[in-house]
Amino acid sequence: MLSTMSFSCRLRRIILLSLTLLVPALSGHAQCTQKLTDLPAAPELLGFRLGMTKDEVKTQVPQAVFGRTDDFGVSKTTINPAFDPRIDKTKFQAVRSISLDMVDERLTSLWIGYDETFKVQKIDEFVKLISEGLKVSGAWSQWRGRGQQLKCADFQLIVSTIAGGPSLRVLDVGAEDVVAARRQAKEERDSAIEAAAAEEATAEIVGDKHTKVYYLTNCTAPKEIAETNKVSFKTVEEAEKAGFKLAKGCH
Repeated sequence: MLSTMSFSCRLRRIILLSLTLLVPALSGHAQCTQKLTDLPAAPELLGFRLGMTKDEVKTQVPQAVFGRTDDFGVSKTTINPAFDPRIDKTKFQAVRSISLDMVDERLTSLWIGYDETFKVQKIDEFVKLISEGLKVSGAWSQWRGRGQQLKCADFQLIVSTIAGGPSLRVLDVGAEDVVAARRQAKEERDSAIEAAAAEEATAEIVGDKHTKVYYLTNCTAPKEIAETNKVSFKTVEEAEKAGFKLAKGCH
């Protein structure tokens, strides 16, 4: 009996110890729950924030010129402080380029590329810097090779190395979903139009040489047209030019 009780006690201690070790491990993989509205104005964001208007962007960088807004409400621009002599470089030290995407006139994607003089270069150190600066928590995961990503409540952070320096992208996930839905809707509309056009192109318009009338695919002659009197047209225009009229009841 004593041996059984001793074994049970040891087993309970082992289970409790395992749980004690497991909880911190699980908490380290907790998801990021922060929202865009929670992001502070960290120095790494250079004064930009998602949701800005074009006018607010131009207040930051008057030289910014946005491209044409496409059919999905997207317009983009790239700012190159390192190469554009008009830009005040003191505001963008160690910054190679800044890419901005707007959806419906609001900033939804901010991509900052730093150069090789930036204060940290290693991805792990950069992840730590961004996490502390933006006050985000959660487990980062691999992204496209050596990059890292963090998915939060309504935004995504991506860090990687581009042209020898670290880069940071802040992405509004909801805006990406909106654009994707618009693209899908356009593809479906285009497919429907193409299908209708193909059906119309292959539809046979039958004419009767004897009565000089033609019948569409949605209406047929009251009695079968003799093969010697039957003629086919590809379009209504072709039938009309040949002197045929639309049969009554086909309107």
